[in-house]
Amino acid sequence: MNANPDRPIPKANTGSALLNWLANTATTLVQLERRLDPFFRPSFDAILREPMAKLVTALINRGRPNDGLGLAEERALPNEEAYVDSIIASFDKQMRELWKPGRFERGGNTKTHGIVRGEFIVHDNLPAELRHGIYARPHTFRVWVRFSGPGPYITPDIDDVGFMSISIKLMGVPGPKLMDEEKFTQDLLGVSTPTFVTPDTIANAQLQIESLKNAQIFYFLNFQRSHVLDFIMQALWLKTQSSPFEAPYFSCVPYLLGEGQAMQYSVWPVSKRRTPIPRLPLRPPNDYLRDAMVAALSKEDVEFDIRLQRQTDPYLMPLENNAVLWPEKLSPRQSVATLRIPKQKFDSPAQMEFARSLSYNPWHSIAEHRPLGNQSRARRRMYDTLSKLRHRINGVPLYEPTGGEVFE
Repeated sequence: MNANPDRPIPKANTGSALLNWLANTATTLVQLERRLDPFFRPSFDAILREPMAKLVTALINRGRPNDGLGLAEERALPNEEAYVDSIIASFDKQMRELWKPGRFERGGNTKTHGIVRGEFIVHDNLPAELRHGIYARPHTFRVWVRFSGPGPYITPDIDDVGFMSISIKLMGVPGPKLMDEEKFTQDLLGVSTPTFVTPDTIANAQLQIESLKNAQIFYFLNFQRSHVLDFIMQALWLKTQSSPFEAPYFSCVPYLLGEGQAMQYSVWPVSKRRTPIPRLPLRPPNDYLRDAMVAALSKEDVEFDIRLQRQTDPYLMPLENNAVLWPEKLSPRQSVATLRIPKQKFDSPAQMEFARSLSYNPWHSIAEHRPLGNQSRARRRMYDTLSKLRHRINGVPLYEPTGGEVFE
């Protein structure tokens, strides 16, 4: 398999010995915490996470202006495209520094834990306000689901920042698409934190500049443009993960749900089972998350519940700031579909290599689910440009799957 091996996070290269030491020390402390986290985290989450999330959200909202936007209404940022240019340039440079031709990896959500086949089963008798786009009628779509780690590096699982992502590609979706490169797909993307790591494209450009220095901590702890509250919100959900099948995933950014209605979606594991992480507080196997997936799918099917949360307040549930947690008190998440992953073997070299040929983009979408907000608008060009770069340098053509692929 033409894949890159796990390796440690590169040392910081800020140009300052002191800043390098601070960044590297912060990384070491996070990695130490990851080995102790499972011993206290369940109690912390049960007692403190929700009230702390409400407090941090209130503090973030206190510092935000009210732009007077309506429901599902967008507004471009000043010089928005220039910030997208900066993000793409940072990713391009970092990818070229990290990877060699033929082994180019994704700029984010980099490490593939596994890609599995499944079914996306839209429920019957949904309320009228939810019956739009792919949820308009009961239907079962074939899907390819990729589970991955945070990136931009490929590290042993215990050394990452405690973050996972899910990429769901529905196939056989009728109707014109917002991007022409795929004709029959709808992509759904989620991460294991309910708010995005950056509030907007301006902040994302700043984060990628620090990421180039392998010193992301200085994006959050910055005296000129502090993102401490965003850091705390992320930390409430970043933790030592037990299995990609045992975490919820959140879209973080909004999408249309038919004309004039915005929503976010989330993906929730049905089972409450938690896989023990081997050998803690010592070092687990490098790919223990993939091992947990293999063990689960060797025994039984895995199911997730797909839920939608409609925007009901344009200020407290903003489109253009993705660091704000949409309150369930204003709009509960409603179950609309089941993602079913049948018992299977998925970790053959051919199937793992198949993941490298796919391109996921939220703009692989029908118009009824158009991505909304400045970071969604950025993703269209950013994901497309970086995907084409990766495929071109690896000499692998872009591929639209059908669901009929078979691997040994």
